Amino acid sequence: MITFIWIALVILTIWFCIALIRDYLKHKNNLEPVSWIKTSLIGFVVNFFDVLGIGAFAPQTALLKFTKQTEDKVIPGTLNVANTVPVLFQALIFITIIEVDPLTLILMLVSAAVGAIVGAGIVSKLSERKIRLTMGFALLTTAIFMIARNLEWIQGGGDAIGLQGGKLLIAIIGNFFLGALMTAGIGLYAPCMALVFALGMSPQVAFPIMMGSCAFLMPPASIRFIREGAYNKKAAIAMAIPGVVAVLIAALVVKSLPLEILKWVVIVVILYTSAVMLRAGFNTRDLRMEISEK
Repeated sequence: MITFIWIALVILTIWFCIALIRDYLKHKNNLEPVSWIKTSLIGFVVNFFDVLGIGAFAPQTALLKFTKQTEDKVIPGTLNVANTVPVLFQALIFITIIEVDPLTLILMLVSAAVGAIVGAGIVSKLSERKIRLTMGFALLTTAIFMIARNLEWIQGGGDAIGLQGGKLLIAIIGNFFLGALMTAGIGLYAPCMALVFALGMSPQVAFPIMMGSCAFLMPPASIRFIREGAYNKKAAIAMAIPGVVAVLIAALVVKSLPLEILKWVVIVVILYTSAVMLRAGFNTRDLRMEISEK
């Protein structure tokens, strides 16, 4: 089954690359006024930390806006297109180098993909502010339990590479909702790490699961952005290429980290994501907008 996933990812990679290269060649004489150097550095930095679980979209958006490399209206498409190949490489690498139960992996990947498709209509009706606050407090709670476990204040966590029975069902349902939440702009990486830990699995197992989930979700979405021309072509290409290099380097770092250190890395990632979500959730401007809409 792992071989089947690997082949599917390779096919998705080729399919996406063909679409992107064709569109780039079609518009190569009419590219946006973007700095190759600045966007390449952005692509390398955000994808390096993306492999560690930090996530790419939020810091990438901030850096693009700070350096004035693209218009706001095409940022969503640019982020998706620029990060699709790096994410596909992440999935290919981590599914290969980290052992995970094939059934658990496949069911969680499928559930995330179905969640993104089926759950989009449901999540789109929810308040983004409430989602961010809920996720922020949930991640903060998980991080506290992880810290307590690492300091041996309580017993918890585990080193399992797969799930069975009720825990497997919870994992499938949980990843379904995480896939759905991606349609509301909520990143999957940190919540997936928290879910994996809560179910007693090894923190390492989160990497192939979370990266594989995104790898199956992003190519179709990115190709739609390409067909609609809703992305910055030059910036996307400039960020994608060094992004792949960063993934290869960062993957070696994650693989070589001792498990105990990796657990603390995961805690830092979850705390960071929780802080970002809570800050966005408590944003007074968003609160006023939500009240005015009512």
